[in-house]
Amino acid sequence: MRHENTVFHGLLKAVPRGRFEAIVKRASGDYRVRRLPCWSQFVAMIYAQLSGARSLRDLEAALSSHGARLYHLGVGQAVKRSTLSDANSGRPAALFAEVFALLLDRLQGRLQGRLQGRLRGRLRGRLGGEAGEVVRLIDATCLPLSHTLHGWARFTDTSASAKVHVVYDPTAALPTYFSITPGRVNDITAAKAMPIEAGATYVFDKGYTDFAWWAELNTRGCRFVTRLKANSAHQELSHRPAAEPNIVSDTLIRLTHRVARPRVNPYQDTLREVVVRRDGANTLHLVTNDLDAPASEIAQLYKTRWQIELFFKWIKQNLKIRTFLGTSQNAVKIQIITAIIAYLLIRLAQEAWPTTRGLQHLARLIRANLMHRKSIPELLEPPPRPAKPPANPQISMDLAHVHA
Repeated sequence: MRHENTVFHGLLKAVPRGRFEAIVKRASGDYRVRRLPCWSQFVAMIYAQLSGARSLRDLEAALSSHGARLYHLGVGQAVKRSTLSDANSGRPAALFAEVFALLLDRLQGRLQGRLQGRLRGRLRGRLGGEAGEVVRLIDATCLPLSHTLHGWARFTDTSASAKVHVVYDPTAALPTYFSITPGRVNDITAAKAMPIEAGATYVFDKGYTDFAWWAELNTRGCRFVTRLKANSAHQELSHRPAAEPNIVSDTLIRLTHRVARPRVNPYQDTLREVVVRRDGANTLHLVTNDLDAPASEIAQLYKTRWQIELFFKWIKQNLKIRTFLGTSQNAVKIQIITAIIAYLLIRLAQEAWPTTRGLQHLARLIRANLMHRKSIPELLEPPPRPAKPPANPQISMDLAHVHA
């Protein structure tokens, strides 16, 4: 009988085993490991993400029930919860971050041609600017933790949290960079450690107000769009006519002294303040170093920041990122990273087999059929209708006689 792989096996094919083992070797991940090598740990954590396992005990029971099928995935031994817990606490989380980078390169390469054509052209009207423009959204989300168990993430006496800082590509719907810190770390502190793509457009909220960082973005040839804090001291240079109906004002400004103390501001170049009217809400005071683009384009760029909020909402609703299987900082990091990897695996499946349904529908189908022996295209095909049995004329005549 011909062997047919499971849906889970089809998703994991996106991770070349040889490349994975090379990453493990560089990180010495399997050094002195007798049970549960890194590949088995990775398969177990991805399974936990896609299946929605509520605890290590649930995960152990689910995996043990599929022992024969896990064999074809390269998991030779049973996965015990105590062994997996120790692995999540001690194995380097950077190993899984390299797997994320591997999948990101593969997905970006697959999307490159499409983004230069139909997809990029469709988004150009929404984002503004040229078709080849690189737009990046920056934001962070907090993940509450138990303050009694996660002392490393203690924020106050009664709360603890981890924070995920993300750079997001709204055109490809992909996170291009992330970092994980305790919740007490300020957003701008993490942003200063992020790599800067020269010439890109960065959109972020006013939580990233740091004039020295803005100056660095400007020096690297980047355009940025953000909100201006109410207490940011500035001088108005000139006013422009507000041609669009939702634009209240369009003003060239210059930052004056620092808010904390009267000293020279590190950002000395001219900025532009665009005040945008919103229906049923307060006006938005946007600031940008782009002095030439239409004000409506600046407003539309800031509106795209909502897409990163939708990304955070999606992974919290569909992946295992709100409750954690471990309490150590390393275990929490590994679970968050594998959640982002699971998102990339679903996106790879979506791009390989395009469908009119969205990512949410595909994720639900994968969860319901994770260990079924079928391919991803079979998931997307509607189930065949059962054929009607042929009518028996003798039975029909008998029924007609009875009714008569």
